[in-house]
Amino acid sequence: MTKLEIINRVAQETGLARNKAEKAVEEVIKLIKETLSNGESVILRRFGSFQVREKRARIGRNPKTGEGAEISARRVVRFKSGKYFKEIVNNNY
Repeated sequence: MTKLEIINRVAQETGLARNKAEKAVEEVIKLIKETLSNGESVILRRFGSFQVREKRARIGRNPKTGEGAEISARRVVRFKSGKYFKEIVNNNY
């Protein structure tokens, strides 16, 4: 499912005009990005949580040449699915 499909579905399910549904979806995504960029977690009950984790600098290996290459420290986003989300996904298969 793409963002456009989500926007259309939100408009259909809520009865909002498409442009208002698009604005709502964009605002939610923007808020999640801002919160994570500040290093805070985003917890969505019955869905899951997004957390920012720090990765330390390390030496990696180029698989083609075998040479060592420095990988700089960085922040990554981790998603941990909630219990009810897992149940729904697993019961549909």
